[in-house]
Amino acid sequence: MRNPIVISFLFVLLIGASISIGAASLWQGDLEAGWLIAVSRFPRTAAALLAGAGLALAGVVTQLAVQNRLVEPSLTGTPEAAMIGLLAITLIAPGSALIWKMTVAAIAALIGTIGFLALARHVPRKDPILLPIVGIVYGGILGALALGGAWITDLMQYLGAWRLGEFSGVVQGRYELLWAIAGLAGLLYLFADRITLLSLGEIQARSLGLNYAQTRWVGLGIVSCITALVVVTVGALPFIGLVAPNIVSRLKGDDLRHNLPLVASLGAGAVLAADVIGRVIRYPYEIPAGTVFAVIGAAIFLWLLHRPTRYAGG
Repeated sequence: MRNPIVISFLFVLLIGASISIGAASLWQGDLEAGWLIAVSRFPRTAAALLAGAGLALAGVVTQLAVQNRLVEPSLTGTPEAAMIGLLAITLIAPGSALIWKMTVAAIAALIGTIGFLALARHVPRKDPILLPIVGIVYGGILGALALGGAWITDLMQYLGAWRLGEFSGVVQGRYELLWAIAGLAGLLYLFADRITLLSLGEIQARSLGLNYAQTRWVGLGIVSCITALVVVTVGALPFIGLVAPNIVSRLKGDDLRHNLPLVASLGAGAVLAADVIGRVIRYPYEIPAGTVFAVIGAAIFLWLLHRPTRYAGG
């Protein structure tokens, strides 16, 4: 029971710190403190937790779908594709509701992911590092297309917000779409056993009776929706989907149904911790959570490359 107690205690500390830390003090009066918590601090904390949990789950699904532990949505061009979709809907229907922008971004993210899978078919699997390198190049190309389109159409400020990955603008009424991640996580839990079989490869998965194509489409559809929700609401957050699943896999193995709560919890805690650190480093100014975790995540990524795998199937 020690580990769950320690983890719960750390979560309570993180949530308390997130609600307490900010440029405005909570100790100016009960009414004002309550208003500040309800309108700003709680939405920001919930957004960080939901975004982190969602991206961690998206990462584990992506890794199983391509049979590579060093891949995650930010290394497959999925966020960049979502940004291209957001640019398109902003140009065509700038006054459209947020739900429609998210829908278009999700469709664009799915198309971008399909493009990566098409490239992945031609990448030799003997060296696991080759696939993430291809994903970085592919994402760079899509990012350049988004940047060029934003420059031509004078939408650089929008693109900057989508690429930043920060929570300072999250307030009541501007983050609620992220609660859909909880529903997507429940759907992922229902398909967990089937998605786990994707890691065996198409031939072996089909021999076990799995509808490989259908399961893969469901998994990638969930990944695209989660990525679009996060990009639309708070911007891109790299490495979350890489770090959380790998750490849990090394500690607990590859049972997706058993690991889903752990992966989601680790991703949620990591993003919230990065947001809190970003608020503390240059208080009262802020460093975006995406920037903070990009530095930490890059270091962990290098550690994962050089550390031997604990489980044969990991």
